[in-house]
Amino acid sequence: MKVLVTGGVGFIGSHLSEKLLDKGWKVVVLDDFNDFYSPKIKRENAEVIARKGALIVEGDIRNPLIVKEAVKDVEAVVHLAARAGVRPSVQNPSLYQEVNILGTTNLLEAVENLNLKAFIFGSSSSVYGESQKIPFSEVHSVDNPISPYAASKKAGELICYTYHHLYNIPVTCLRFFTVYGPRQRPDLAIRKFADLIE
Repeated sequence: MKVLVTGGVGFIGSHLSEKLLDKGWKVVVLDDFNDFYSPKIKRENAEVIARKGALIVEGDIRNPLIVKEAVKDVEAVVHLAARAGVRPSVQNPSLYQEVNILGTTNLLEAVENLNLKAFIFGSSSSVYGESQKIPFSEVHSVDNPISPYAASKKAGELICYTYHHLYNIPVTCLRFFTVYGPRQRPDLAIRKFADLIE
């Protein structure tokens, strides 16, 4: 099976790519190596998965031509590329709209006729906003996001549903909570605490 992993040199994406390669899958990674955190960390992640056989494509999901080229012959897409972070999204909401909404739309446009086996969208627990219902459930309303980041992720889920409805793309949206482990982003609390322990 051949899979495209967008954001595949990031924390979650590099681990997923590594696991898929270990299982014998062909992996294409599309990532823009942006400077949200050190691109050096992303390049190190890219080296790890490239040694295992991943094809690394450096490009931006906002560019439909790059996206169209990256999805050639893939049977599945795991869409993890995004601008992350609640606070930075308040400072630059347009960037979050461009990457997280336009980029997701570009990807869905590129795959609408590919007969994919799966399209997995990396959403976020931020979509729950200030919900008082605990524990959270996927059936709870998420109509009150409280940051541009959360709004962009909610919009991404809706766009995914629309393309599922129109083109029968098999979509799954995953709402990640606090993910942690080796190669975690350096701006997150758990990574900062672990670094201070060393």
